[in-house]
Amino acid sequence: MERKANGGLIGGLILLFVGIVALIGQFVPDTWGEFFGTFLLLGLGLFFLAVGIITREGGWFIPGGILTGLGAGTALITSSFSERLSGDEGGWFLLVFAAGWLLIPIMTAIFARETHWWALIPAAIIGLVGLAVLYGGVFMDTLEWVGKLWPIVLIIAGGLLLWKVRRGPRDVSSEAEKPVEKTA
Repeated sequence: MERKANGGLIGGLILLFVGIVALIGQFVPDTWGEFFGTFLLLGLGLFFLAVGIITREGGWFIPGGILTGLGAGTALITSSFSERLSGDEGGWFLLVFAAGWLLIPIMTAIFARETHWWALIPAAIIGLVGLAVLYGGVFMDTLEWVGKLWPIVLIIAGGLLLWKVRRGPRDVSSEAEKPVEKTA
């Protein structure tokens, strides 16, 4: 019952935060629009991360990592700091966004009961695309090979599943139940 009450409280706070920021965003000059959009993404991301830390539930880290990566990437390319970056700003955005995905397994490993390792896959793909946009060369070549060879991963996964099904249930003869001895 307490978990349901906490969910309502957290959901209400999220809606309140988004509504306030969206309302304020309608009345500020256009030059501030990027700031409020960035603040909304980054603020929500950090809020989800904080809730995940407090509740120790891994599900909160998924939107937290994604929104934090989006917000930080947007902040990077809309700030005056972006003029000092070499290369395409889209590549930098993708690298920061990939770092947000990388937050998911890191935060769940530290704060949650189970670690969401699967988030390393989109982090690696987005990061590789970001490096390819920034530097080309070997990163672009790697990206092209990944684009051609990804079906092999599906073939291997399918083969492993079929092999596992074919093997049947594990033999538990070594752990067979011993007959119960009657005591007088």
